[in-house]
Amino acid sequence: MKGNGTKIGFIVAFLALTIYYLWPTVVNTLEQNYIEDLPEAERAEYVEENAQRLQELRQNSLSLGLDLQGGMHVTLEVGTAQFLKELAGENADTTLINVIDDAKQRALENDTDFIEEMVQLFEERNPDGRLSRYYRSDTENITRRSTNEEIRQYLVQQRESAVDRAMEIIRSRVDRYGVTEPAIFKQGNNRVVVELPGVSNKQRIRDLLKGTARLEFRLVGEPDQISNAKDRVVSYYDQVSSDTTDTVEQRATQNPLLEVLNPRGQNPYTFGYTTGRDTARVNELLQRPEVQELMPRNVELMWGATPFTETEQGQELFELIGVRSEVELTGDVISEASVNFDQATNQPRVSMNMNAEGARRWARITGANIGKPIAIVLDGYVYSYPNVETKISNGRSSISGLGSVTEAEDLVNILLSGALPAPLDIVEERTVGATLGEESIQAGFYSTVIGLIIVALFMMVYYRTGGAIADLALMLNIIFILGILAAFKATLTLPGIAGIVLTIGMAVDANVLIFDRIREEQRAGKTIRAAVEGGYSNAMSAIMDANITTFFVGIILYSFGVGPIKGFAVTLMAGIVASLFSAIVITRVIVDYLTRDKSAEISFG
Repeated sequence: MKGNGTKIGFIVAFLALTIYYLWPTVVNTLEQNYIEDLPEAERAEYVEENAQRLQELRQNSLSLGLDLQGGMHVTLEVGTAQFLKELAGENADTTLINVIDDAKQRALENDTDFIEEMVQLFEERNPDGRLSRYYRSDTENITRRSTNEEIRQYLVQQRESAVDRAMEIIRSRVDRYGVTEPAIFKQGNNRVVVELPGVSNKQRIRDLLKGTARLEFRLVGEPDQISNAKDRVVSYYDQVSSDTTDTVEQRATQNPLLEVLNPRGQNPYTFGYTTGRDTARVNELLQRPEVQELMPRNVELMWGATPFTETEQGQELFELIGVRSEVELTGDVISEASVNFDQATNQPRVSMNMNAEGARRWARITGANIGKPIAIVLDGYVYSYPNVETKISNGRSSISGLGSVTEAEDLVNILLSGALPAPLDIVEERTVGATLGEESIQAGFYSTVIGLIIVALFMMVYYRTGGAIADLALMLNIIFILGILAAFKATLTLPGIAGIVLTIGMAVDANVLIFDRIREEQRAGKTIRAAVEGGYSNAMSAIMDANITTFFVGIILYSFGVGPIKGFAVTLMAGIVASLFSAIVITRVIVDYLTRDKSAEISFG
C-alpha cells in the first residue's frame, strides 16, 4: 500500500463529489414517490407548501431527456419569403412579390434553396433588372449600384442572422417558461429544432414559440368609413345572391356574408361580429379582390383577440374591428412589462413602460387623439382599443382583454424576449408521452442490469479474484458516469443509456488487458507483486491508445451530431473517463492491498 495514499485520496474525493452531485437526484426521486402515494388533496397542499424546495431539487437533479420523461419535439421554419418581403419594405412592388411567391413554390417542388431560386427567377423575368431597386443597407454597403450577386449574398446573410436571432429569442422565452434542460439547435439554413422535456401543454408551447410579438399601436378607422364600407360589401353580396335566387325572400336569407356575420356591432368602430368557428368563412368572403376594392384604402379589418360576449347557447362571439393601416408605434419601444390586475374588473392585464423615445412619441400620439380609441394590436389581433382620456406623458400603457393570468404571463415573456425577426411556422411536431418515457426507462434499466450481470459473471468465472475486483470497479464506474452527467448538467437520454451499456463492455476491456499481462508475467516466473507491476505498466500504452481514440470519436460526435447523437456522445465520453479511473486507479489500489504481503496469493484465472 506504500505510495497509494494519493490514489486513495483521489478515489475518496471522486466518490464524495459523485455522491454530492447525485444526492439531489436521489432525494427528488424519493420525494416524487412520496407525493404520488399521497391522497389528491394532501398532494396539492404538500406541493404548494414545498414548491421552492421541490423546484430546487428538480433543477439540481440529473435531467432526463425528451425520450425518457416525455415532452415536445418541435421543428420551426423561418418564413423566408415573408421575411424578404418585409426586408424590402415600401420598395416591394407587384413584380417582386410575384417573384418571391413563385420562387417559394419552385423551391418546394425542386427541394432547392429559396433565395437561389428567387434571384434566378428575378433575372429570368427581368434580364436587365437589379434587385438593388428593392434592397438597400448602409451598414452592409448595399446601394443602388450593388449587383444581383451582392444582393444574393446580403439576403443569405440576413437570413442567417434572422435564424440566429430567432434561436436567441426562443431560448429566452423557453428559459422564462421554466423548462429544464431544453435542447435548441439549428437545422439546415432556415430551421430551428426545439426539444422540451416534461412539457404537457402543447397549445401553450405552440403559441409561445410562434408568437412573433409584433406589438403595434394603431388608430381606429373613422366610423363613417367603416359604416359605408360595410353597406357597400353587404350590397355587393346582396347582388351576388340575387344572381342565383328568384325571390326577394330568398335573397334576404341567402346573402353569404350575412349568413356568418352580424353587421350590427356594439360600437361604430366594428364591422360586425360572428362566432369563433365562422371567422375563417368571414375572412374568405372579405378577402376576395372585388370586395377589397370596396374597402377604404387606409383601413384594415382585424379580429378581436378574445370574445367580447357569449350567446345563450355558449358560443363565443368575436368582433371585427376597423383599424388604420398606418402603424403609429411598435413594441420596439417597450422597456418593461409586468402582469397586474384591473382594479375595476379584477381581470389580468399587462402593464408596459416605454423607453425615452417611445414615451415622447406616445405623448404626441395620445395628445393628438384625445377622445378617440387607439387599438393595441399584437400579431394581427386587437387586444383592446380604449379611448384616450388625456395625454400620456410617462410612457405607460397596458394590454387588457386577456383570458387568464397564464396568458398574461406568456405575453410578458414574449414582449421581454423581443420580437422575432421573421415569422416561424411549425413544420414538424412530435409529442412523447410520459408512459412511453417510463417504458423507455424501464427497458434501459433492464438492458443495463442484464448486461452488467452477464459481464460480471464472465469476469468472475474467467479471471476469478481479479474478475471480482473488476466487477467492483464496474459498479463504481456506473455511479461515476451518472455523477459526471449530473455535475455537468448533462441530460440522460435513451441513446445515453445505450452509451452506458456500451461502456459496461468497454470498462472491463482495460482490466482484461491488465489481467492477461499479469498472467503472462506470472508464467514467466515472476512473483505476484512483480507480475502486477509489470502487468499494469505493460498494458498502459494499449489502454490509453484505445480510450483516447474513442474519446476523440465522442468529441466529434458531440460537435457535429444533433439530438440523440449528442446524448450518446456525452455518455460515451463520461464513461471513458470513469472507466479509465476505475481500471487504472481503483483496481490497482485493491490489487496492491491484497498483495501487500509477499506470501499473498491472488488468482487472475
